[in-house]
Amino acid sequence: MAISLRGKIKNTGYEKLDAIFEKNTYMQKIYPDDTRSALQVFCLYEAEGEYFDISDPSHIVRESIVIGEKEVHQTGYFVGEDCIGCKLCYSVCPQKCIEIYSKPVVINQSNCLHCGNCAEICPKQCIEKRQ
Repeated sequence: MAISLRGKIKNTGYEKLDAIFEKNTYMQKIYPDDTRSALQVFCLYEAEGEYFDISDPSHIVRESIVIGEKEVHQTGYFVGEDCIGCKLCYSVCPQKCIEIYSKPVVINQSNCLHCGNCAEICPKQCIEKRQ
């Protein structure tokens, strides 16, 4: 599992460091004695990102995360209106996360690996990557 966040932070210094070590006792072995003084605490107050879990390869999960006033910015591969419904994209998708019952087909972003196989095989080149 991975979590990726981008946004605004506020450095709170050492204020909450003792409380963090109390709640996460394993950290005392990683940072013994006075070595914890190398750490500082940050508060993330406005951010966007994603949660990505590939622990079950047959069913990966990707979800957007928003903290504060930030808007969700959906990334991934998206199918344009020029789609002819040939289903070649589905044939190369390792997650089979492309809904092929409509035209244009729709990529389920929650299960997409962002591998790009669909975009490479599309004969109309109408699948684009958004970042």
